[in-house]
Amino acid sequence: MELAKYKACICEGAAENAIIDILLDNGLLIFDREEMLEEEVIRCRDGKRFEEKYLRKGFMDKISVIRILDSRRENFKLSKAYEHKVDVINVITAPEIEMLIILNEDKYKEFKKSGKKPSDYCKDDLRMSGVKSYKFVREYFSDSDILLDAIRKYHEVSKIRKGEYTLMDLVK
Repeated sequence: MELAKYKACICEGAAENAIIDILLDNGLLIFDREEMLEEEVIRCRDGKRFEEKYLRKGFMDKISVIRILDSRRENFKLSKAYEHKVDVINVITAPEIEMLIILNEDKYKEFKKSGKKPSDYCKDDLRMSGVKSYKFVREYFSDSDILLDAIRKYHEVSKIRKGEYTLMDLVK
């Protein structure tokens, strides 16, 4: 994965945001906070809004937009004026980021049998009601080694399509 000098890391939800913050704070990603726009995760999923808020500041350099999301269908449309300046990298966490918790809890087989969405499985079967909240995920993975291990397991069980990236690709 080739990244530009400047990076924008966009997360679709609070759980993804917490995961990226833990990895950044522990120096585990292939980029640092100092290389990121505003030095923090951006929660803006719409390409046009992102463009208006961040790209109209007269950026001359190319920017890598790293999107952490579970949907493969969500488009990130930019205007023609910016298309060539932005390199969009989709890091897919399908079916959902909560898979990290299921794998860490060693409940993958039970989860598969349940037929539930990962977040519902965590809430119902693992009794983790705050599974989608930043605070919960931040505390749950407070040990970054546990998070790295879950990311590795997730990478192994994921069906990665050609041209797609996973969280494993962002880890040093």
